[in-house]
Amino acid sequence: MSSLSGTQTVYRLLTTTTPRQIKPFQEPIPSAGPGEVLVKVKSVSLNYRDLVILSGAYPRPAKEGVVPCSDASGIIVAVGSEVESVTVGDKVIGNFNIRHMYGPSTTYKYALGADVDGALREYMVFQEMAVTKIPDGDGHSWDELAGLPCAGVTAWNCLYGNTPLKLGQTVLLQGTGGVSLMGLALAKAAGAKIIITSSSDEKLAKVKSEYGADYGINYKKTPNWAAEALEITSGRGVDYIIENGGAGTIKQSLECVAYGGQIAVVGFLAGNPEEMPNVAMMALFKGCLVRGILVGSKQLSEELVRAVCAQNIRIPLDEKSFGFSHEEVLKAFDHLKSGNHTGKVCIKVDSD
Repeated sequence: MSSLSGTQTVYRLLTTTTPRQIKPFQEPIPSAGPGEVLVKVKSVSLNYRDLVILSGAYPRPAKEGVVPCSDASGIIVAVGSEVESVTVGDKVIGNFNIRHMYGPSTTYKYALGADVDGALREYMVFQEMAVTKIPDGDGHSWDELAGLPCAGVTAWNCLYGNTPLKLGQTVLLQGTGGVSLMGLALAKAAGAKIIITSSSDEKLAKVKSEYGADYGINYKKTPNWAAEALEITSGRGVDYIIENGGAGTIKQSLECVAYGGQIAVVGFLAGNPEEMPNVAMMALFKGCLVRGILVGSKQLSEELVRAVCAQNIRIPLDEKSFGFSHEEVLKAFDHLKSGNHTGKVCIKVDSD
């Protein structure tokens, strides 16, 4: 079987100014062609990138009328001819960049939700090789699985995409959003010591009690948080840093990274380029690696899924989740924009 009859609800972004320009439409359910699979979407998770696209601030302007969001979990309901690795009934997640199979990314053009229609709809067609199968019998929820394609693969790439994280090393994570808490879960499972920063003592207490962070630093109360990170590590420095802030935080990261350590640059939440320190000089004297991370490949997605499912690593989710009505979708984006979330914010597309 390669198709289903009927229509589906599809959300499209009419103009890139505000989430309020996301509107629902009724469109035919697509068919799976040769080498393709039709996925019934169960859950969609939101990323900061989605807000940037919706506001028109994304480096690549989104195509007119694009379907937003990159991250979905779902079940295969139809397959086209020549499909061999998956079948009807398999649980899957889609790849963030549908053309990125292995190695470093050479183009961002095929990342879902900007140039290519994304996940905020009831059914999606993928090339067979652009989905990762979830092992049979896995117990993760649809929301947890939806958190893997962007935040999960990004965190995995930060920790395992170059020199793999080792038992007993130290990882510093900035903030309590999806990538940071995914990094926390993965690093904790690997036996690493975790330092996490936030502007909220309440959030720091929560991630320590619920997710096992070892140390918390309130960067509002301690602007020079690099000094505290160095004290925590007895002057040695941090082995891995997931850098969310960009220009506003890279100086602190370079000051507290260990000699030969790694800084994975995944975001640009704080500061302006004019505030940038002499990154080249600081990196040189630390002998550290500063890596730009563009999520990751299908190969990394498979590695992540294998580890998460084998070790039953729980995916950090926000306490609030949202439905698929227009009102609920807008509430989900408002909640993400508020910054009050901890972990992944998800939209339940199909609650069955």
